Order: sequence, then C-alpha cells, then structure tokens
Amino acid sequence: MQDAVVRGEPLFREHARQVAALCWRAAPALEILLITSLSTRRWIIPKGWPMLEMSLFESAAREAFEEAGVEGAIGDIPVGNYVYLKERKGGGAVPCSVDVFPLEVTGQAETWPEQGARELAWLPLEEAAAKVDEPGLRDILLAFGRPPERGRHAATR
Repeated sequence: MQDAVVRGEPLFREHARQVAALCWRAAPALEILLITSLSTRRWIIPKGWPMLEMSLFESAAREAFEEAGVEGAIGDIPVGNYVYLKERKGGGAVPCSVDVFPLEVTGQAETWPEQGARELAWLPLEEAAAKVDEPGLRDILLAFGRPPERGRHAATR
C-alpha cells in the first residue's frame, strides 16, 4: 500500500527518513550555513522529509531553499548519514535517519517560504561543528572539511 500524501509529505512513515543539505561556500575559507530549528531553536542544517516527486538530493536542495533561501549546485551522493530523535508535536520522539547532501551555495533569494522564521548563520567549519547538538552531524561536518583522500565521504553514523 502506498503512503497517503498531502502536499508532498507522507502521512504514514514505516521508516523515518529525512534528507538534509550541507550548505557551504568558500569565502575565502570554508564556511557552513546553519539555521535554527523551528521548535527548539537549536542549530541544524536545512532538512526535511523526502518529496515523492523528487529525488533525495533534489528534496534536500528544496529544503535548503524553503528554509534558508539558498540555491546552488547540489551533489547527488550523500556525504554522510546521521540519526537523531525527532520530537513529535503530540509528545514523544521518533528516530530519524538523515542523508546529507553537499550544496555549494551560489546565491540567496530575496524572499523564501520560511524567511524570518529561523536564524541563519554562516560559520567557519569548526565553529559550525561545535554549535550542532547531534554527534553524527558534527562528525559529518568535520569530515567534510578534510581533503577527499582523508575520508570526506566516509562520515556515517
């Protein structure tokens, strides 16, 4: 049975899986874009539920636009995966596995759907890694800053 869909989001999920965009720029040093979550205001990267009509990496790019207004070149291979507990509106939490796709930011829109709802911050890699709560995401950020031959794509948790 296929999941029921409302505005591109499944109503029922057997496996909680999300996608995220690791938004970066070289200005001139590597910087990472962090945003605050809507409910807890903790620092995160843009993420959300995959959209049925899009690939995983396209869904990640869409989340980056909706949540931070950024656009650019998205990689089609995840740089890592991490797990966190997503709080439910009615209470409790569900484990979510998040595939993280790199997005080299080339611009920001003048307006976007969640503009004003979140704080945005461009931070040096080490500072961004220190601000996130999820250990798996922190590992992915730190691995992303290493040269490819030293395990850039190896961060999975």
